[in-house]
Amino acid sequence: MDQKKAANEASTQNNSTDKQVTKNILFFGNSLTAGYGLEDPSSESFPSLIQEKIDSLKLNYKAINAGLSGETTAGGKGRIGWLLRTQVDVFVLELGANDGLRGLPVTETIKNLQSIVDTVKAKYPDAKLVLLGMKVPPNMGGRYAADFNAVFKTIADKNSMLLVPFLLENVAGIPKLNLKDGVHPTAPGQKIVAENVWKELKNIL
Repeated sequence: MDQKKAANEASTQNNSTDKQVTKNILFFGNSLTAGYGLEDPSSESFPSLIQEKIDSLKLNYKAINAGLSGETTAGGKGRIGWLLRTQVDVFVLELGANDGLRGLPVTETIKNLQSIVDTVKAKYPDAKLVLLGMKVPPNMGGRYAADFNAVFKTIADKNSMLLVPFLLENVAGIPKLNLKDGVHPTAPGQKIVAENVWKELKNIL
């Protein structure tokens, strides 16, 4: 999603005349968040589906989709500051998958994720933090896969973040729920992803 659009999407909320101000949930991630390959990401991506759940319960939250296809944790570290110009009440971090698929050093992924979290904490110390865990396939190497898969619990525990253990639970490896590339969820797959996230996220809204 365009950075300006992501940063400005909820700007009208800051001027709300309602007694209860709408709170912002920033979904910060890569193509999985952006809704790569979907016919209409604005309605089919998991952040959009979560917005539907929020609206159905009449909760006062606005989901902002700041997903960017191809984003690594290093790229996210450089991009996050700009997006924090918009008030963030809940921060949902979904990065690391591209690091893993490229076989980047796990130590770098940890360092970059921690830097992103630190940046958010410094700007919005009261923001609730959520981390969406990922896994890489064993063909990346057994030791590498084990080290990578442990990253997310490590970061979540260190920062008292709510953790979704595996974002693509019940989606990864199932052909009918993924595009032909075998990586990105289809619209039905995104619905399951949304449920995976909502199962945890709803507890802090």
